[in-house]
Amino acid sequence: MIPANAQPFFYQVPWRSGSVHSGEHLGIQRGPGDEFSKHVSLVDYPDARRLDLRQTLRDPYEQVQVRVFKQEASTPLYAVCDLSSSMQFQGQASKLETVQAVAASIACSAHENSDLFGMVSYDHAVIPHLSQAPGHHAHQSFDTIAQLAGFRNTHKDSQGIVEATGWLGQQKGLVFWISDFHFSLSLIERGLNGMSNHQVIPVVLWDPQEYQRLPRFGFGNLQDPETGLQRTIFFRQAIRNQFAEQFEQRKQALDQLFARFDIRPLYVAGHFEAGLLSDYFEQLIH
Repeated sequence: MIPANAQPFFYQVPWRSGSVHSGEHLGIQRGPGDEFSKHVSLVDYPDARRLDLRQTLRDPYEQVQVRVFKQEASTPLYAVCDLSSSMQFQGQASKLETVQAVAASIACSAHENSDLFGMVSYDHAVIPHLSQAPGHHAHQSFDTIAQLAGFRNTHKDSQGIVEATGWLGQQKGLVFWISDFHFSLSLIERGLNGMSNHQVIPVVLWDPQEYQRLPRFGFGNLQDPETGLQRTIFFRQAIRNQFAEQFEQRKQALDQLFARFDIRPLYVAGHFEAGLLSDYFEQLIH
């Protein structure tokens, strides 16, 4: 049964899939498709249904010619889910619930288009029972995604992204990296290098309350969810403004890093709507 938070979206892959399985994308394998590839002799491709009399009459070597077409093929879609401690933030929306919604929408879209769906979850390391190899099993996909709701951890960082890249298949696919990216730029760069064989779409989950829900005046304690370190700060308007500025500077740094890999991130503030991903791919095409 398709969960209520699974909303399909439009997507398109800009490369030719090397898969031998039929699907909805341009492929490189010959087969029963609509895209003409070339003429070959009947000896090389013995399929009399594709006989081309006109080309046969033109052939100077008097060989019977048949038309060869390229088969439309499938491609894998992956949800790479960051489940480090900072992802348990609850603001306008729960980040874990948003991860679930994004992953469910990716799975729903993949299965609707005869594509494969795979999932890799990680915090300090890959979490095997919340990961699955790419496949066409929709119910298994939604069952794995549903288990994210009960996941809890403390003081776990995002180092597992390096291991997670090794769980992706060799065949090129669309990789949706779902995270708040609250870790070092060098680690993000290592993750992107590990996924360089794929087209990566970073889905950045930020919540306005991360930098707006702060004390207006007086002392307050802040705790880093991934290290457990606490710090006491005397809040006033100038400090609140600094938090907002640092988030803006962080956004610029992320944009610059992703631009080096020719990647455009998708920022999701608060609740997720699948239309954001449809708009993202529409803008890539035009």
